[in-house]
Amino acid sequence: MALLLVDYLKAFGWGLVGAITMAISLWILLKVFTWLTPVDEWEELKKGNLGIAIIMAAVIIGFAIVVGSMVAPPPIAP
Repeated sequence: MALLLVDYLKAFGWGLVGAITMAISLWILLKVFTWLTPVDEWEELKKGNLGIAIIMAAVIIGFAIVVGSMVAPPPIAP
């Protein structure tokens, strides 16, 4: 029973580490993206610019796809 609790705590700890790491890396991604583009995306988002919102969402989803493919386990060979 104690080993099961330790396993659950380890899983929770790694999940917390993953969430914090993902938040920090997403923050860095958005800072770099904002730095590279000539438009102030955050001001445009405050104005309600839907085009900028779609582009920012595409950047975040693209980042999630790359991270998800890196984290996924390798396929099992038959």
